[in-house]
Amino acid sequence: MKKFLAAFVFLLFSWSAFPAYIFIPMDEAQDNHLKAYGVAYWVLEQDVEVDWLLNYHGGSFMFRHHQLLENECVIRGVSYQVIADVQYASVLQEIASPEVNMEDIKLHKPPKIAVYSPKNKQPWDDAVTLVLTYAEIPYDVVYDHEVLDEILPLYDWLHLHHEDFTGQYGKFWARYKDHQWYRDNQRAAEETARDLGFNKVSQLKLAVAKKIRDYVAGGGYLFSMCSAPDSYDVALAAEGVDICDVMFDGDPMDPNAQEKLNYDNCFAFTGFEISTNPYEYEISSIDATQERVRKIKEANDFFTLFDFSAKWDPVPTMLCQNHTQVIKGFMGQTTAFKKKYLKSGVLVMGENKALNEVRYIHGSFGKGTWTFLGGHDPEDYHHYVGDPPTELDMYPNSAGYRLILNNILFPAAKKKKQKT
Repeated sequence: MKKFLAAFVFLLFSWSAFPAYIFIPMDEAQDNHLKAYGVAYWVLEQDVEVDWLLNYHGGSFMFRHHQLLENECVIRGVSYQVIADVQYASVLQEIASPEVNMEDIKLHKPPKIAVYSPKNKQPWDDAVTLVLTYAEIPYDVVYDHEVLDEILPLYDWLHLHHEDFTGQYGKFWARYKDHQWYRDNQRAAEETARDLGFNKVSQLKLAVAKKIRDYVAGGGYLFSMCSAPDSYDVALAAEGVDICDVMFDGDPMDPNAQEKLNYDNCFAFTGFEISTNPYEYEISSIDATQERVRKIKEANDFFTLFDFSAKWDPVPTMLCQNHTQVIKGFMGQTTAFKKKYLKSGVLVMGENKALNEVRYIHGSFGKGTWTFLGGHDPEDYHHYVGDPPTELDMYPNSAGYRLILNNILFPAAKKKKQKT
């Protein structure tokens, strides 16, 4: 009998110690944070549930062990540990304690991703497609034809390429009107507008913006960076108003355009003024770029992420997961949003208090949500036109790029009942 009990205890111990889960740390122990997101996405594609451990070792991942899953971590150069069932249970028990600011979020299916981007985009154009490709996360490119053909409801997550939804071609006219890429982009946009039955590019972009608004209202997740956030809201506010000068659409703008703006149409911003000067590289007063260049240098340009309650505010906590709360700043056509133009219900997730500007904001509209991030490329501070694309192999632990990837996994989370 004693021999039997001894054998039973040995077998029980051996079973409990058997590797049963893969743990992917997301703090400084991780060799490649960006590809770790790609592993988590790939695991979801294999119909394996992933635990996203908010605020635990930088927002770590855990999932059931299988040799194929472990092999994928090795292939992609992602740091991981193989742990036993008892260790898995211990981690969850620690996270569940009301005394710690942590939470376990279950990711259950890979979100279907669309990127709104022109087919003729330049290689320096978009940080999101760069990091999706680097992390090996699949996505589809959609543009005006697809959006107006009602394809967006097929997707869980939509990113807006740094578009100018006002039809002013990013206000690049003064500096780049004689460059071939500018002329090609304008010609392509005008041909698309005519093909889709619009007299002006601004009218086409407004129609696209409204379809995107319907997508969000129906439960879609929207993420955009650089000039897309503010130009999107400006376009919605200017519905029915000509804010484009003659060099953009062939006729003068409405001299009373400013007074006719309807801020109720906007997601995030209110009370702003549009830029009516075609020589100004600016769409509206929302952006802080021109003011901040006189106040701050690259060496001390940072913004700070907010520390939310993981158990009570899991959504912003997910979106802010990182191995540091201090993020290097980076410029863009729209670098940051002036705080005074935010609507009252907008959630600020990252800001530079000294400059009174916000960099990372979130909100809901209808059944869906939107997230706006200022700046163009987290690892290319100035990002000049014509610069080569960022080589992410040089920045596998980029905290700024992690914010983008947090948003990509966000739609995969199982919705929890609201705490009361």
